[in-house]
Amino acid sequence: MDVQALRWFQQVADGVTVTEVSELDMVSQPGVSRALARLEAEVGTPLLQRSGRVLRVTRAGAAFKRHVDAVLHHLDDGLAAVEQLIDPETGTVTLAFQPSLGTWLVPDLVRSFRDAHPQVRLDLRTKVDEQHLAVGRGSDVDLELSTLGPGPDREWRALAQEPIRALLPLEHPLAEQVDLDLADLAEDDFVLPGHTSLMRWQAEELCRRAGFEPRVILTAADLPTLRGYVAAGLGVALAPTQWESAGRDQLPSTRLRVLGLRDAGAVRDIGMSWSLERRLLPAAELFRTHVQDRARAGRLPRPVPVR
Repeated sequence: MDVQALRWFQQVADGVTVTEVSELDMVSQPGVSRALARLEAEVGTPLLQRSGRVLRVTRAGAAFKRHVDAVLHHLDDGLAAVEQLIDPETGTVTLAFQPSLGTWLVPDLVRSFRDAHPQVRLDLRTKVDEQHLAVGRGSDVDLELSTLGPGPDREWRALAQEPIRALLPLEHPLAEQVDLDLADLAEDDFVLPGHTSLMRWQAEELCRRAGFEPRVILTAADLPTLRGYVAAGLGVALAPTQWESAGRDQLPSTRLRVLGLRDAGAVRDIGMSWSLERRLLPAAELFRTHVQDRARAGRLPRPVPVR
């Protein structure tokens, strides 16, 4: 089958008009229509039908398109692989990551990788829903940094452990302690991340293990907001605290205290994932090797003790 006709069919099935396709590819509109008609003849059934002024996929077209998407995805990967084999230093790596890793881990990995491979392009994507994989079937993401942990259909390599600590407002009765048991906060109001955050799930689970259900009065969209709520005296919180490595003078307010937790499991495991269903291209292999080597050598940013 004509690859160009498959691409045009994919575009039209996704809602692009024949006129727009012809303008984008600088070919005549009748030429696009004839190519689509030849494709339908080869398949043996109509794939598109007119609805008003636009074409929509038939049931056969919808079934066919899933396979067209997969074929073109593999073809594009193959073309990119050939290009990168000729010169892997000019490839692109698509990396997804949890927002909380974007303040310390991702900048370190990107800076150190670009020092060694300045021509490789990095496509960095912050995850919106941390509880769903970014890598996997149908995804163009090469690698993912997250705390999701191991799972089916993907490889996962542990990179680091990040401590989870208690955040208390300065006027809290326990604010002068160095550490505490989470059960000590059972009667407090809590500020937690949103429901799409893995930290939300882990904080609630830690509280349950400590024997209580947290009384959540506020939800924070991100960690800076969460720390701001605590500093304002609106509640206590649990949060990963690798960000302290920036120095205590970088905290959002001197009215915030960070205390260690004596509870078992008050850490989160950070790792790197990639799909087993998709072979990594050379540039992505370079980045994966760089990250793993840096982790094995102990060169990732480290947390500082609670002060």
